Amino acid sequence: MFIDRALIQIRSGKGGDGAVAFRREKYVSHGGPWGGDGGKGGDLILEASADMQTLLDFQFRREFVAEPGANGAGKNQTGKSGADRVVYVPCGTLVLDAETGELLGDLLESAQRVVVAPGGRGGRGNASFASPTNRAPTNYEPGELGVERKLRLELKLLADVGLVGLPNAGKSTLISAVSAARPKIADYPFTTLEPHLGVVRFGPGEHLVLADIPGLIEGAHAGAGLGHEFLRHVERTRLLLHVLDLSGGFEGRDPLEDWKLIETELSRYSEDLAHRSRVAVLNKIDLPEARAHLDEVSQALKAAGLEVFAVSAATREGLEPLLDYLRRTVPDLLVPEPARPTFMPKPPSEPGPGFTIRRENAVFVVTGPGLERILTGVELGNAQALSRLDRQLTRLGVYQQLRERGVKDGDVVRVGPMEFTFVE
Repeated sequence: MFIDRALIQIRSGKGGDGAVAFRREKYVSHGGPWGGDGGKGGDLILEASADMQTLLDFQFRREFVAEPGANGAGKNQTGKSGADRVVYVPCGTLVLDAETGELLGDLLESAQRVVVAPGGRGGRGNASFASPTNRAPTNYEPGELGVERKLRLELKLLADVGLVGLPNAGKSTLISAVSAARPKIADYPFTTLEPHLGVVRFGPGEHLVLADIPGLIEGAHAGAGLGHEFLRHVERTRLLLHVLDLSGGFEGRDPLEDWKLIETELSRYSEDLAHRSRVAVLNKIDLPEARAHLDEVSQALKAAGLEVFAVSAATREGLEPLLDYLRRTVPDLLVPEPARPTFMPKPPSEPGPGFTIRRENAVFVVTGPGLERILTGVELGNAQALSRLDRQLTRLGVYQQLRERGVKDGDVVRVGPMEFTFVE
């Protein structure tokens, strides 16, 4: 089963908590604070692997969590950092944030990595808070929480040449004739239901990869038929082989009209595909009705600036000149630029003070991402930690903003999980 899209939930490791400890040894007077820092949480990493071909594995397992960092200990011992979690994906996978559409990575080559969720920072132990004015601190920092997010994975096959055309044009027969690929072949349309890759070998270290996608029909760019689901798999190819059924098929179609239809669908789907190098392959010349149209169609396509090859994929007639052309031409063509997200990300929010204040009945509620990290590092039952938080809120301008919003003595202020009564 070919799966080229997946949604997964990931979370990096939480940082370890700092420790509160004091040095107590014989002959060591006033040993002082001795609590070590917590270890860093593990990163969540995606890595491209040449051993994977589809995203099928993510249909059965969709949650991935990295290891948390260990807590700090006495004797200034830092906790062990959590192990990174590496999740393997096929080469050619786009990694996007499912919430915002932000493109986090385009993993093209084997072993290429992207850190999609960094591990949480370890909290500081009480030894880190020692100062000339605070020689015996009893506060510590809890470890920073890991990053949790939902990712959208989209696979775009990596191939040198892409085969496009109407259903039953003979693309599957062609790829099976020149490579070891064995797609389903039958005398009716839509026998190809998923993309296929085939490798054409010319000699030691010399080969090309072909991608065959399901046949396109009119309206494919807007979602009609099957091919639109897989057009993304020819976006990375250097050259397109436009395969035409020269015999007209079951319905006696005009090959030139078929060519115009597919060209229109490609240009409407992607401006990049509209300008991609392409070659016309006139297939099924072993049939008498195809021979009758050969000269007329060839001249028209050559007049349009295309290289034209007449072949019979079924009998292998004319395949050698085509393969020789591909061998000489394709390596010199430019590799397309890395693909962009399939949907636009949300515009970034305007920069602000890092927090917002709103009023809920008689309570002033202060929220914002700038405060989250500060609050995760506060032990609410520790007087020294609360004093330090008070200084941080003053420095950020929270109290000044509250005064401008009309806060008075005795009003209740909520900052994260903490509530307090405002006193000037």
